[in-house]
Amino acid sequence: MSRLDEPPTLGVVGGGQLGRMLAEAASPLGVELVVLDPTPDCPAAPVAREQIVGDFDDADALDELAARSDALTFEIELADPDLLERVGEEHDVPVHPDPATLRTIQDKLVQKRRLQDRGVPVPEFRAVDDREDLLAAGEELGYPMMVKARRGGYDGRGNVPVESPDDVDDALAELDGDLMVEAFVPFERELSVIAAKGDGEAATFPVGENVHEEEILRETVVPARAPEGARERAEEVAFDVLDAMSGRGVYGIELFEREDGEILVNEIAPRPHNSGHYTIEGALTSQFEQHVRGVLGYPLGATDLRGPVAMSNVLGDVDEAQPAALTGVDDVLATHGANVHWYGKDEVRPLRKMGHVTLVGESSASDLLAEARDCTDTLTFR
Repeated sequence: MSRLDEPPTLGVVGGGQLGRMLAEAASPLGVELVVLDPTPDCPAAPVAREQIVGDFDDADALDELAARSDALTFEIELADPDLLERVGEEHDVPVHPDPATLRTIQDKLVQKRRLQDRGVPVPEFRAVDDREDLLAAGEELGYPMMVKARRGGYDGRGNVPVESPDDVDDALAELDGDLMVEAFVPFERELSVIAAKGDGEAATFPVGENVHEEEILRETVVPARAPEGARERAEEVAFDVLDAMSGRGVYGIELFEREDGEILVNEIAPRPHNSGHYTIEGALTSQFEQHVRGVLGYPLGATDLRGPVAMSNVLGDVDEAQPAALTGVDDVLATHGANVHWYGKDEVRPLRKMGHVTLVGESSASDLLAEARDCTDTLTFR
């Protein structure tokens, strides 16, 4: 798609904050978005050309989306790969990343097996069918270990640590469906690489360092405060991941930097990723513009940093759901180099991602991270 005489329309399954930021990035390129989301007036609705209200597996809604689009993509793994593949073929509309990649990603066990088969380093893992399997995995992998639901789950949901055989029954009671188990990784840092596949090209953004609390991403700082060798290895692994996946677009690749310097892949998201939000102000091309470029077959953009950058998530600091009314914004906007992103969600819930703050400057990454934390501490829903 190289002609811009007629604005192309990109159909997106999902209209959350990622869809919102995709629409914001697509507009300067002359690209219009139509999003499909079950929530009326979803976060992407104010900035997308139009929203189709429907479930992610609504065949009629997917058919309508494909009929109105020049290309299809998704911003949520709940998209149905079989439906995407079918409507893409019926309407002769390309779907990126490939639905086959989405199938692989949706099942964490299949994902890990795919990476292992392609020589990508991952933690040791086992399939788990019952209590006996889990106890046997504990004998093989040792304790502690992590039990994961193979499908669904995000922000720590669907993951249960097992410290000893005494915890096995509780873990099985907490998780439903098919399971897998992974060996615990004693890591020095959690890293991530935002990588992109284009039309015959690939690119990575600089390696980020992620800070999690209660298994929810709180902050990302770039460049990562890791040895140069570890950062270089992380980029190498990211390119290997891209080789193992099919379809254009952005991939968020979460990694562990072990205490011995080894890099292991934790999980992959075949879409823009929370840890890449820093690229909006912090890089020459944002991950969202990069995704639009990749999906449409445009040349990929430059991934250079504008300077050290830190991103901090604005999470719901409430005890129960309530209407979303944010305070403290003026103080943050008065901070030099600070940028506030509000996702437009009507309701705030405990630890729900409501927005983020980004700081770009000439200070060290650590100083920017501390300042970003101060900014998000200033923002409150009470």
